[in-house]
Amino acid sequence: MSPKEEINYGTTYNQAFKYSQAIKKGQIITISGQVGWDKEGKLVGRGDFRAQAEQAIQNIKACVEAAGGTLDDVVDLLSFLPDMRYVEELVEVVGKQFKEPYPSHTAVGVTALAEPGLLLEMRAIAVLG
Repeated sequence: MSPKEEINYGTTYNQAFKYSQAIKKGQIITISGQVGWDKEGKLVGRGDFRAQAEQAIQNIKACVEAAGGTLDDVVDLLSFLPDMRYVEELVEVVGKQFKEPYPSHTAVGVTALAEPGLLLEMRAIAVLG
């Protein structure tokens, strides 16, 4: 049985909140919810859904690459949106960032996210190989 390995792409804010950006066990990588924060924890694109979605996917990409994979290894996405009117824009961004066959993807409406100003949170699962 392979050990559980913490994956971090250079952020420090996860230490304050007591979680791992990602965990790799065997060939499976589970990636914590990613938002429109840069490596320093600063919000990218306040009020700009597309900018936040692109940043969240770049953060997912950074996690997968730190574990030795690529975005092609992502098999599942779960998105949380406090405003479901952004679903169409989310589909556009995902369609530009991922190739066919696309990951499975579920979008869930929520009442709030971790910080005011966040418009999206995305978690992901990747399988290497």
